[in-house]
Amino acid sequence: MSCLHKRPKRTKSQEEALQEQLRKVAQENGKRLGLEGDPDLQFLLVGGELLKIRSSSWKRNRFYKLQEDCRTLWHESKKTFRRNQTFSIDDIESVRKGRQSEGLKKHTDSSVEEKCFSIIFKGHKKNLDLMAPNEEEASRWVSSLEKVKKTIGNLNRQQKSEHWIINCMRKADKNEDNKMTLKELKHFLRQINVEVDDTYAEEIFKKCDKSNSGSLEGAEIRHFYDLLTHREEIDVIYSNYAQTQGQMSVSDLLNFLLNEQREQATAEDAYKLIEKYEVDETAKQKKHFTKDGFLMYLHNEEGSILNPAHIPVYQDMSQPLNHYYISSSHNTYLMEDQLKGPSSTEAYIKALTKSCRCVELDCWDGANGEPVIYHGYTITSKVLFSDVIKAIKDYAFKTSDYPVILSLENHCTVEQQKLMAHYLISILGDALVTKPLGDTMPTNFPSPEELKGKFLIKGKRLNKLDAFFHNNNIAEEGTVSEEDEAADCENGQKAKPKKSKIKLAKQLSDIVIYCKSVHFSGFEHAKDSQGFYEMSSFKESKAFNLAETSATAYIHHNMDKLSRIYPAGSRTNSSNYNPVPMWNVGCQIVALNFQTPSKEMHLNQGRFLPNGTCGYVLKPEFQRSLSSQFDPNTLAKGPWLKRKIFHIMVISAQQLPKINKDKHKSIVDPLVRVEIYGVPADNASKETHYIDNNGFNPMWNESFQFNIHVPELAMLRFVVEDYDSTSQNDLIGHYCLPVTSVQNGYRHVPLLTKRGDVICSAGLFVHLMLMDAQ
Repeated sequence: MSCLHKRPKRTKSQEEALQEQLRKVAQENGKRLGLEGDPDLQFLLVGGELLKIRSSSWKRNRFYKLQEDCRTLWHESKKTFRRNQTFSIDDIESVRKGRQSEGLKKHTDSSVEEKCFSIIFKGHKKNLDLMAPNEEEASRWVSSLEKVKKTIGNLNRQQKSEHWIINCMRKADKNEDNKMTLKELKHFLRQINVEVDDTYAEEIFKKCDKSNSGSLEGAEIRHFYDLLTHREEIDVIYSNYAQTQGQMSVSDLLNFLLNEQREQATAEDAYKLIEKYEVDETAKQKKHFTKDGFLMYLHNEEGSILNPAHIPVYQDMSQPLNHYYISSSHNTYLMEDQLKGPSSTEAYIKALTKSCRCVELDCWDGANGEPVIYHGYTITSKVLFSDVIKAIKDYAFKTSDYPVILSLENHCTVEQQKLMAHYLISILGDALVTKPLGDTMPTNFPSPEELKGKFLIKGKRLNKLDAFFHNNNIAEEGTVSEEDEAADCENGQKAKPKKSKIKLAKQLSDIVIYCKSVHFSGFEHAKDSQGFYEMSSFKESKAFNLAETSATAYIHHNMDKLSRIYPAGSRTNSSNYNPVPMWNVGCQIVALNFQTPSKEMHLNQGRFLPNGTCGYVLKPEFQRSLSSQFDPNTLAKGPWLKRKIFHIMVISAQQLPKINKDKHKSIVDPLVRVEIYGVPADNASKETHYIDNNGFNPMWNESFQFNIHVPELAMLRFVVEDYDSTSQNDLIGHYCLPVTSVQNGYRHVPLLTKRGDVICSAGLFVHLMLMDAQ
């Protein structure tokens, strides 16, 4: 193995000096996180041995510890080429105490429940299932990891940025002498996604190397950091308004808030911002804002593109349920494609913790009399119905208190349907709605507020809802038409004849209250013959056709009924359709494949970003008022028509991640595309030029103008891509939100990964102005 370069063995004194240095680094980073001397942080820095569990036969002791950067977890590996393995705290979606993963339930005994915990990662990375030596240590690992994860998540962008840059510097210091040579400086610049020519690198180096020692240390490294992170565009804005001894007074800041940010601000508001964000105590006493304080404000929620007033639940939640768009998932049990991928309770947990409020369960007869969930007529794996209901019960209301709809596609025999009803009633308990609210027959839906913490079942029912109030008892079972989306392929190849009949058990029928599935036979028929609680599911081609040809009728249908849309059967790769045209006609349950990162899912995430990300967003008044004649395709005059001109200037970006991390010298060539989605007349897209070899601080200063007719339905999306002249551009990051939730003025825009997770130190800086058209 002579090809493996080993680091020379350190002497005892060198090792002690290094450990002391690492201790200081950890202390510094702990301080930066606000966790200096914190016992939980110390526990993770010391680390400990845990049992890693992959299967019943593969269980190995491994040492785990938090590294000195306080954001990377290290664990030993026995693999020759991967002795040191790490993952970032940022990669963790959640830490679950107990046997909460499928792996731990399968491969461990219930007697070790309290010693077990799982680290769940974002994206497709496999869970890490672990067992501590005792219950106390397991609890300590879980609470400590959760604390550090939460602390890092709560840092503002400027703090995250500083933390990231300083740790990149440390990694570039190859010989760990706390100094930076010119060679190490070039390596560091490549790490942070900047390609500079040798002359420029030498120029920066000489400027900082005041001691002429040939390496940077201490204050020289700080000077280099300040030069590197200097924001020219912020200088220009700040100097325009800092009219008081070179700083911003309360009056200067108020002037900025009123004229640039177009906020309804007072002197008191300006003073509060100085109190909150000024870092220099002397300036704070003078009620002044330094440039550092001003930048801190721009990096926090008051300076973000998303209106802070729209972050919590701010809409009226007491309207009938069908007056809201509802975040909805299709074939929720699938982790990947529609034909051969795995089914999993994990897929339900991921969807529910992203505030999905309508999940789908395809139910089939399973072995040993136990109903299972999987995609019929395919070789996707099966998961027990009872396990899914338990997972839904445990995770439904972790991120939102508002009701969850369980959409049943039932293919089971009567016996297994009775068992399904038993599981739903016994596991969900009082949270399951088993009768209408109130003592009289309702005429419309209850509100999300009235249904907080409740589950609704969507499925077939043997009789009308008023049977509850007339003692119309029915037999133990009856026949209904079978709902079968799996057989509903759009390429004409159907796995079985459509509209087959199925026997329905009374027990399952009786718990379908507000969401009775019925076949759609036209808008007139629905208006004349269907109760408000009788709802139809539309495959995408049917729904898009109706939205194009009968938009106003569709909108009126959705004023007193629910509509569910689902992807075409031909989308076997779990791709998605564009949800926007469905929202334009007031459809509430626009079901998407949550497991597929795509533009469509980005739009869905943007739509449900405001209002506390609770999974419910109130539809505009013109989609709820019976007198409305709104048609998104023709745009006749009406209250929906509020013409705006949207001026957007893309100024700069900061710390864009490297796309190809394997290529040491790979630097991104970023461009920004600004997209508007809404009624057909508003759809538009414009993009900047690309910038060569700079992902760290590219600057565009490009302005665009968009005409918007129906702002209440418009969505704004930023897309940052790595330009490639020979192939498709790679996505670097994106961000989407409703136009009505945008703040005017100079704003920072966070960026998300393809899977919708925040890229912690990256962002765009833009100027926005949404104005009434003349």
